[in-house]
Amino acid sequence: MYSESDLQDAVAAGVIPAQAAQALRDHVARLRASPVVDEEHFRLLTGFNDIFVSIASIILLVAVGWLGNSLRLGAAEHEPAFLSGLLIAAVSWGLAEYFTRQRRMALPSILLLAGFVGGTGFTLFALAIRAFPHAGDSLASLIMAGVAAASGLAAWLHWRRFMVPITVAAGAVAAAGVVAGLIMAASPDSPTLPYLMLLAGGLAIFALAMWWDISDRARTTRRSDVAFWLHLAAAPMIAHSLFHLLGVLDGDEIGVGRALLVIALYVAFGLVALAIDRRALLVSSLAYVLFALYALFRQAGAVEMSWALTTLVIGSALLLLSALWHHARALIVGGLPPRITDRLPYLDRAVA
Repeated sequence: MYSESDLQDAVAAGVIPAQAAQALRDHVARLRASPVVDEEHFRLLTGFNDIFVSIASIILLVAVGWLGNSLRLGAAEHEPAFLSGLLIAAVSWGLAEYFTRQRRMALPSILLLAGFVGGTGFTLFALAIRAFPHAGDSLASLIMAGVAAASGLAAWLHWRRFMVPITVAAGAVAAAGVVAGLIMAASPDSPTLPYLMLLAGGLAIFALAMWWDISDRARTTRRSDVAFWLHLAAAPMIAHSLFHLLGVLDGDEIGVGRALLVIALYVAFGLVALAIDRRALLVSSLAYVLFALYALFRQAGAVEMSWALTTLVIGSALLLLSALWHHARALIVGGLPPRITDRLPYLDRAVA
C-alpha cells in the first residue's frame, strides 16, 4: 500500500516521472468515483509495523521518564523531576534518527516528535517551578510563555532535521502560546482573555494553514501535509474558544436562540470547510452542535428520544455531505468571486 507521500517522494527522487504519478492518481480517482483533489491525504500508517514500533516507543519513553522521576536529583516530592523530560526528549531524538530519518515511519515519527517537544517543555517547566516556587499569576504566565518559546525552538530544530509535516503545527501552537502568555501576564485576572487569546491563536494558525494550502492547490506535495496538520491544530482552538465565549456549555440547558446560533455557526463552518476542502472545522465543532440540537429536541418535547434523534440527524447529514462533497463544493466555490477561487484547491485535476 502506497500513500500520497510515497508518490511525492518517488517523484522527488526521480524514481518515476511526475506524469506517471499523476496518471496513477487519476486512475485511483476514477476507481473511487471521487476526485483526488477532494481527498485529504496524510500519512499516518505505512503498515502494522508502524503500530508495533509506536507501542514499543511509548513503552520505552514511559520507562525512561519513570527512571528520571525516580532519580529526581534533588527535586522535592511535590516538584516534577526535570530529568524525566530531559531523558524523554533525548531518547525521542535518538529514536527519530532511525525511525524517522532513515525508515520514514509515519506514526512513530509523530509520537517521537511529541516526545521531543513535550519532553523539552516539561524539562524547562520543572526547572522553572524549582527556581520560582511561589510565582504569582503574572510571573507564571511569563514562565509559560518562556516554556512555549523553548518548545517552539525545539519544534524548529526537529523540523530542520527530520521535516515531519506535523512539526510546523506544533511550532505554530507554541508560538501562539508565547504571545498568549505575554499578554496574559499583563492582565492575569481577566476571565475571558484566555479564550480570546485561544481564538486569536486559532485564527492565526488557520491563516498560516491557508498560506501553505495556497502554495499547493493540487495537493501533491509535502506542503499539503503541513497544511493538514495546521488546520487540525487551528480548528479546535477556534471552535472551543468561540463556543465557550458564547456560553454554550455554561449550564445544563441552553435557550432556543442560543441553540439556533450554534447550528448557524456550524453551517457557516461547513461552508468554509467546503470552500477550502478541509473537514477539521466540522469535526472540532461537532460536540457543540450535537449539544445544541439535543437541547432543541428536548425543548420540543422529545425528551426520551432526544439523543437518538440528534445523532440520527447529525450522522445522516454528515454521511450525505461526505457522499456529495464534490458536488456541494462545486456549488459553493462556483458562487465565489474569481479572486478567491484562484486561491482555493482545484475543483478539477485537469486545471492543475
